Amino acid sequence: MSEPGSHVFRTIDSRTVYSGAIVALRLDQVEMPGGRVAEREIVEHHGAVAVVALDDDGSVVLIDQYRHPVGRRLLELPAGLLDVAGEDPLAAARRELAEETGLAARDWSVLVDVVLSPGFTDEALRIYLATGLSETDRPDPEMEEADLAIVRMPLPDAVTAALDGRIENATAVAGLLAVSAARANGTPLRAADTAWPGLPTRFLERKAAERERS
Repeated sequence: MSEPGSHVFRTIDSRTVYSGAIVALRLDQVEMPGGRVAEREIVEHHGAVAVVALDDDGSVVLIDQYRHPVGRRLLELPAGLLDVAGEDPLAAARRELAEETGLAARDWSVLVDVVLSPGFTDEALRIYLATGLSETDRPDPEMEEADLAIVRMPLPDAVTAALDGRIENATAVAGLLAVSAARANGTPLRAADTAWPGLPTRFLERKAAERERS
Protein backbone atom coordinates (compact mmCIF):
# COMPACT_ATOMS: atom_id res chain seq x y z
CA MET A 1 0.00 0.00 0.00
CA SER A 2 1.42 3.39 -1.00
CA GLU A 3 1.58 6.35 1.37
CA PRO A 4 -1.64 8.40 1.48
CA GLY A 5 -1.60 11.03 -1.22
CA SER A 6 0.90 9.22 -3.46
CA HIS A 7 -1.16 6.61 -5.33
CA VAL A 8 -1.32 6.90 -9.13
CA PHE A 9 -4.92 6.28 -10.23
CA ARG A 10 -4.30 4.54 -13.56
CA THR A 11 -7.15 4.09 -16.04
CA ILE A 12 -7.14 0.40 -16.97
CA ASP A 13 -9.98 0.57 -19.48
CA SER A 14 -12.39 3.18 -20.83
CA ARG A 15 -15.52 3.06 -22.98
CA THR A 16 -18.07 5.60 -24.12
CA VAL A 17 -21.74 4.75 -23.58
CA TYR A 18 -23.23 8.03 -24.84
CA SER A 19 -22.04 11.01 -26.87
CA GLY A 20 -24.54 13.82 -27.33
CA ALA A 21 -24.62 17.47 -28.34
CA ILE A 22 -23.16 18.95 -25.14
CA VAL A 23 -22.16 15.95 -22.99
CA ALA A 24 -20.70 12.48 -23.28
CA LEU A 25 -20.83 9.68 -20.69
CA ARG A 26 -17.69 7.61 -20.28
CA LEU A 27 -17.13 4.55 -18.07
CA ASP A 28 -13.56 4.23 -16.79
CA GLN A 29 -11.99 1.30 -14.94
CA VAL A 30 -9.60 2.88 -12.45
CA GLU A 31 -6.96 1.23 -10.29
CA MET A 32 -7.54 2.01 -6.62
CA PRO A 33 -5.04 1.80 -3.73
CA GLY A 34 -4.41 -1.84 -2.85
CA GLY A 35 -4.94 -3.01 -6.44
CA ARG A 36 -8.73 -3.02 -6.60
CA VAL A 37 -10.24 -1.77 -9.87
CA ALA A 38 -13.37 0.39 -9.60
CA GLU A 39 -15.70 1.75 -12.26
CA ARG A 40 -16.18 5.50 -12.45
CA GLU A 41 -18.88 7.29 -14.50
CA ILE A 42 -17.56 10.50 -16.04
CA VAL A 43 -19.63 13.13 -17.80
CA GLU A 44 -17.51 15.01 -20.30
CA HIS A 45 -18.64 18.59 -20.81
CA HIS A 46 -17.55 21.83 -22.39
CA GLY A 47 -15.75 24.40 -20.31
CA ALA A 48 -17.73 27.54 -19.53
CA VAL A 49 -17.35 31.20 -18.64
CA ALA A 50 -19.46 33.53 -16.53
CA VAL A 51 -19.36 37.22 -15.69
CA VAL A 52 -19.90 39.18 -12.50
CA ALA A 53 -20.76 42.51 -14.11
CA LEU A 54 -20.78 45.40 -11.63
CA ASP A 55 -22.16 48.79 -12.62
CA ASP A 56 -20.96 52.16 -11.34
CA ASP A 57 -23.59 52.10 -8.58
CA GLY A 58 -22.25 48.81 -7.18
CA SER A 59 -25.09 46.66 -8.48
CA VAL A 60 -24.50 43.29 -10.09
CA VAL A 61 -26.25 42.44 -13.36
CA LEU A 62 -28.10 39.13 -13.04
CA ILE A 63 -30.34 37.22 -15.40
CA ASP A 64 -33.57 35.45 -14.47
CA GLN A 65 -33.70 32.39 -16.73
CA TYR A 66 -35.77 29.21 -16.98
CA ARG A 67 -33.73 26.02 -16.49
CA HIS A 68 -35.56 22.92 -17.65
CA PRO A 69 -33.56 20.29 -15.68
CA VAL A 70 -34.75 21.87 -12.40
CA GLY A 71 -38.08 23.07 -13.81
CA ARG A 72 -37.91 26.65 -12.61
CA ARG A 73 -36.32 30.04 -13.19
CA LEU A 74 -33.03 30.84 -11.49
CA LEU A 75 -31.14 34.05 -10.86
CA GLU A 76 -27.79 33.59 -12.58
CA LEU A 77 -24.74 35.37 -13.91
CA PRO A 78 -24.41 35.92 -17.66
CA ALA A 79 -22.62 32.77 -18.81
CA GLY A 80 -22.02 30.43 -21.71
CA LEU A 81 -20.18 27.39 -23.00
CA LEU A 82 -16.78 27.26 -24.64
CA ASP A 83 -17.99 25.05 -27.47
CA VAL A 84 -15.66 26.22 -30.24
CA ALA A 85 -12.17 24.73 -30.35
CA GLY A 86 -9.48 27.29 -29.57
CA GLU A 87 -11.91 30.03 -28.55
CA ASP A 88 -10.40 32.53 -26.14
CA PRO A 89 -12.31 32.38 -22.81
CA LEU A 90 -12.22 36.17 -22.41
CA ALA A 91 -13.65 36.68 -25.90
CA ALA A 92 -16.40 34.20 -25.03
CA ALA A 93 -17.16 36.07 -21.80
CA ARG A 94 -17.44 39.37 -23.68
CA ARG A 95 -19.78 37.72 -26.18
CA GLU A 96 -22.03 36.20 -23.53
CA LEU A 97 -22.29 39.47 -21.63
CA ALA A 98 -23.40 41.24 -24.81
CA GLU A 99 -25.79 38.48 -25.92
CA GLU A 100 -27.53 38.07 -22.59
CA THR A 101 -27.56 41.63 -21.23
CA GLY A 102 -26.73 44.02 -24.09
CA LEU A 103 -23.71 45.27 -22.12
CA ALA A 104 -20.00 45.67 -22.76
CA ALA A 105 -17.31 46.28 -20.12
CA ARG A 106 -14.16 48.39 -20.13
CA ASP A 107 -12.25 46.50 -17.41
CA TRP A 108 -11.90 42.74 -17.01
CA SER A 109 -10.19 40.49 -14.44
CA VAL A 110 -10.24 36.79 -13.63
CA LEU A 111 -12.31 36.47 -10.47
CA VAL A 112 -12.23 32.73 -9.72
CA ASP A 113 -11.87 29.33 -11.40
CA VAL A 114 -14.26 26.56 -10.33
CA VAL A 115 -14.31 22.81 -10.90
CA LEU A 116 -18.05 22.41 -10.68
CA SER A 117 -18.69 18.80 -9.64
CA PRO A 118 -15.48 16.73 -9.83
CA GLY A 119 -17.15 13.62 -8.44
CA PHE A 120 -18.67 12.86 -11.84
CA THR A 121 -17.82 15.53 -14.44
CA ASP A 122 -14.80 17.34 -15.84
CA GLU A 123 -16.81 20.55 -16.32
CA ALA A 124 -14.89 23.64 -15.25
CA LEU A 125 -15.78 27.31 -15.19
CA ARG A 126 -13.92 30.60 -15.23
CA ILE A 127 -15.72 33.58 -13.71
CA TYR A 128 -14.65 37.09 -14.70
CA LEU A 129 -15.22 40.42 -12.99
CA ALA A 130 -16.33 43.09 -15.47
CA THR A 131 -16.62 46.80 -14.62
CA GLY A 132 -16.99 50.03 -16.52
CA LEU A 133 -20.23 48.87 -18.13
CA SER A 134 -21.84 50.42 -21.20
CA GLU A 135 -24.63 49.48 -23.56
CA THR A 136 -23.86 47.57 -26.75
CA ASP A 137 -25.73 45.74 -29.49
CA ARG A 138 -27.60 42.64 -28.35
CA PRO A 139 -28.51 39.93 -30.88
CA ASP A 140 -32.12 38.77 -31.01
CA PRO A 141 -32.47 36.11 -28.28
CA GLU A 142 -33.60 32.57 -29.04
CA MET A 143 -34.98 29.57 -27.11
CA GLU A 144 -34.93 30.06 -23.30
CA GLU A 145 -33.05 33.34 -23.70
CA ALA A 146 -36.11 34.84 -25.41
CA ASP A 147 -37.77 34.73 -21.96
CA LEU A 148 -34.71 35.98 -20.08
CA ALA A 149 -35.20 38.94 -17.70
CA ILE A 150 -32.37 41.21 -16.57
CA VAL A 151 -32.17 42.07 -12.86
CA ARG A 152 -29.84 44.60 -11.25
CA MET A 153 -29.24 44.06 -7.55
CA PRO A 154 -26.89 45.84 -5.13
CA LEU A 155 -23.95 43.52 -4.50
CA PRO A 156 -24.58 43.23 -0.72
CA ASP A 157 -28.21 42.27 -1.41
CA ALA A 158 -27.10 39.68 -3.96
CA VAL A 159 -24.67 38.15 -1.45
CA THR A 160 -27.48 38.01 1.11
CA ALA A 161 -29.72 36.35 -1.49
CA ALA A 162 -27.03 33.72 -2.11
CA LEU A 163 -26.73 33.01 1.61
CA ASP A 164 -30.46 32.84 2.30
CA GLY A 165 -31.24 30.54 -0.65
CA ARG A 166 -32.89 32.93 -3.09
CA ILE A 167 -29.89 32.60 -5.42
CA GLU A 168 -29.15 28.88 -5.87
CA ASN A 169 -27.16 28.71 -9.08
CA ALA A 170 -23.68 27.45 -8.17
CA THR A 171 -21.93 29.76 -10.61
CA ALA A 172 -23.72 32.81 -9.25
CA VAL A 173 -23.07 31.84 -5.63
CA ALA A 174 -19.35 31.31 -6.32
CA GLY A 175 -18.99 34.56 -8.23
CA LEU A 176 -20.91 36.72 -5.78
CA LEU A 177 -19.11 35.41 -2.71
CA ALA A 178 -15.74 35.65 -4.47
CA VAL A 179 -16.14 39.28 -5.50
CA SER A 180 -17.46 40.17 -2.05
CA ALA A 181 -14.48 38.51 -0.35
CA ALA A 182 -11.96 40.00 -2.76
CA ARG A 183 -13.27 43.51 -2.20
CA ALA A 184 -13.49 43.09 1.57
CA ASN A 185 -9.93 41.76 1.80
CA GLY A 186 -8.37 43.92 -0.90
CA THR A 187 -7.25 40.78 -2.71
CA PRO A 188 -5.73 41.57 -6.12
CA LEU A 189 -7.33 39.73 -9.02
CA ARG A 190 -5.58 37.97 -11.89
CA ALA A 191 -5.22 39.54 -15.31
CA ALA A 192 -8.05 38.77 -17.70
CA ASP A 193 -5.72 36.89 -20.06
CA THR A 194 -4.24 34.63 -17.36
CA ALA A 195 -3.67 31.08 -18.62
CA TRP A 196 -6.31 28.53 -17.64
CA PRO A 197 -4.68 25.08 -17.37
CA GLY A 198 -7.86 23.53 -15.96
CA LEU A 199 -9.97 24.23 -19.06
CA PRO A 200 -11.49 20.89 -20.14
CA THR A 201 -10.92 19.99 -23.79
CA ARG A 202 -11.74 16.28 -23.99
CA PHE A 203 -15.34 16.74 -25.16
CA LEU A 204 -14.33 19.14 -27.94
CA GLU A 205 -11.60 16.73 -29.02
CA ARG A 206 -14.17 13.91 -29.02
CA LYS A 207 -16.56 15.85 -31.26
CA ALA A 208 -13.75 16.74 -33.66
CA ALA A 209 -12.78 13.07 -33.91
CA GLU A 210 -16.41 12.09 -34.51
CA ARG A 211 -16.69 14.62 -37.37
CA GLU A 212 -13.53 13.25 -38.96
CA ARG A 213 -14.92 9.72 -38.87
CA SER A 214 -18.29 10.68 -40.36
